[in-house]
Amino acid sequence: MTGTLDGRTAIVYGGGGGIGGGVARVLAREGALVCLAGRTRGRLDAVAEEITAAGGRAETAVLDALDEKAVETHVQDVAERHGGVHVSFNLVSRGDVQGVPLVEMTADDLLRAVDTGLRSSFVTARAAARRMIAQGSGVILHLNSASGAGAMPGMGSTGPADAATEAFMRYLAAETGPSGVRVCGIWTAGVAETLTREGLAAVAGENAPDPRAALAAIAGASVLRRTPRLADVAEVAAFLASDRAAGMTGTMTNVTAGLVLR
Repeated sequence: MTGTLDGRTAIVYGGGGGIGGGVARVLAREGALVCLAGRTRGRLDAVAEEITAAGGRAETAVLDALDEKAVETHVQDVAERHGGVHVSFNLVSRGDVQGVPLVEMTADDLLRAVDTGLRSSFVTARAAARRMIAQGSGVILHLNSASGAGAMPGMGSTGPADAATEAFMRYLAAETGPSGVRVCGIWTAGVAETLTREGLAAVAGENAPDPRAALAAIAGASVLRRTPRLADVAEVAAFLASDRAAGMTGTMTNVTAGLVLR
């Protein structure tokens, strides 16, 4: 049985993370050669080993998605060795700050996520788009919480960072579409398997809720009365990367279990 991504090469930035690893496993299951990129060798290797043990193909590269030269060099190397770059998905962490009123937040805390999120998306998408334009096809993906689509009190720097990245991606879709490149995104929030005490503390500091309480609150506010699951996000990512989504670009796919309705 053939996969929907047979013969394609996908780069996943942040591939050692919870969502990144989950997405990478499904892309590999669908036949893609997955190139896991990130800053922590051990986490990347662990995901790669799981993929190969399941019969998939994966390789790793330690790099910083904010390093323009490193990203360009890696993408060029991948394209030369594997005959192109067909999917690029940026899932690196941004340093969001939540749970602090905007009027009490520092400029550095507000702008960190905006700069890191937009810069990493720009650097990785630009490198991929250059190769995809030359080959006449490709898919660039990104993910955020949908906070940029409306006003959600307490989300801090997350909303501005989401909005900035979405705006960039829409413009990129418009410019690269005539060359056969699609640019799509996913909205999600509170992915059950990836919401940890450490992750919440990194975002909300001493105001961080208990993960179980946070998941219960998200589920209670969601139309489906549950939080999104890792498989929900990963399966949509694989769909968007495939030819089954050939008519989609410049848009976000809502995988929030109904937490956001639009």
